[in-house]
Amino acid sequence: MIALLVSGAAAFVFAIFSTPTGIRILRRNDIGQFIREDVEGHAHKKGTPTMGGVVILAAVVFGYMVAHLRAWIPGEGFVIEWRAFTGPGLLAVGAALGMGLIGFLDDFSKVRRERNLGLSKRWKFLGQLVIAGLFAWGAVAADVSTELSFTRGLGIDLGPFYVVLVLLMLTATANAVNLTDGLDGLAAGSGSLVFGAFVIISFWQFRNPAFYEVGDALDLAIVAAAMAGAALGFLWWNAAPAQIFMGDVGSQGLGGGMAALALLTNTHLLLIVLGGLYVMETASVIIQVISFRGWGKRVFRMTPIHHHFELAGWPETTIIIRFWILAALVAALGVGLFYGDFIATTGGLE
Repeated sequence: MIALLVSGAAAFVFAIFSTPTGIRILRRNDIGQFIREDVEGHAHKKGTPTMGGVVILAAVVFGYMVAHLRAWIPGEGFVIEWRAFTGPGLLAVGAALGMGLIGFLDDFSKVRRERNLGLSKRWKFLGQLVIAGLFAWGAVAADVSTELSFTRGLGIDLGPFYVVLVLLMLTATANAVNLTDGLDGLAAGSGSLVFGAFVIISFWQFRNPAFYEVGDALDLAIVAAAMAGAALGFLWWNAAPAQIFMGDVGSQGLGGGMAALALLTNTHLLLIVLGGLYVMETASVIIQVISFRGWGKRVFRMTPIHHHFELAGWPETTIIIRFWILAALVAALGVGLFYGDFIATTGGLE
């Protein structure tokens, strides 16, 4: 439990105190946000420092590392040594960093071209395919279950098709968080809630290893705590009016971390509930495209759906707070379903 607190606190402190330095560096190098011309009321955000997701990912690594540093052993006194790093924990961090790297290249391409156009779909998909392949290989090597799961395994072993699930979850979640990252603090705030839910889930799995059979669940809880702390620390500066944006490096990294935690905790399908806000944002885009191409009509004023409410006259802060509430509700529902399955199966006995 102490390791979780250390991980989250260290990541939070790192993010909240290093982000101002990041803002100065980005401003000095004229690395600013490019705004979609069709989004009304966002012109004042043009030029705001972006690519702040680098700070988030650095804070995650810092928090994860510090949580493994042991400075005291009962009966022996002060020592300086490292606790063992686990395969699943390193995989989760690696997935966040790998997807974040793709986002970084996307952001860098936008800055270099001085327009809101990054990597081509082909190169982005190729990069995501490489990350998914490496993750699947590492997961199998770490003896991670390849069963399709909800709150736990459903008895459907995917075998070689596991890599397809990994690719689908990593790309879908990363892109969904990226779509949601359109208002100040929306992705960072909602992301911290999802990662907070994963802290609870993975710690409970650690407490009940015979029931869940998830290897190194405590280390996954440490990663989730670091992700939550990093997102909250960044949110201090990213909340409206934002002084910095996370960019694709941040949204892709957060999405990759979420998908990795779901894959490693055997809660694949539960992620749909935990990240219900991202599902709603993505679904609005899909519905809009199908409706417009099929019948030539728009269902929403603009997508993702948070822009629909902007055009309907809602203040930006109102949309953000209400979407945070929705994110909290679905995250709580996901944790409730997870615990409800445990109660229904075991009668509440640990």
